[in-house]
Amino acid sequence: MSSKILAANIALKRAYDPPSESDGIRILVDRLWPRGLTKKAAAIDRWAKDVAPSTELRKWFGHEPSRWKEFGRRYRAELKHCKEPLDAIRDLARSSPITLIYAAHD
Repeated sequence: MSSKILAANIALKRAYDPPSESDGIRILVDRLWPRGLTKKAAAIDRWAKDVAPSTELRKWFGHEPSRWKEFGRRYRAELKHCKEPLDAIRDLARSSPITLIYAAHD
């Protein structure tokens, strides 16, 4: 598809922050469901587990700041194998606001 994605159509939000109408389509981009959060409270429209970092990569990273740069490199390499789920997210973002929801603290 050739139409551009407006940066204003994509937002990031922590799962524990309250949902709002301006979020548009809320897409959880974590492999695990956020701990202690009900489906109703999360107000997730879609769950894109396939675009989340692999379990192996997540465990290797361990939220260690010194590993952030290498984590990013490895994660981008993983995303190269996620064409269909990423294309679906891009298609949504071309036509409406989306919010990518994550659970991590930072």
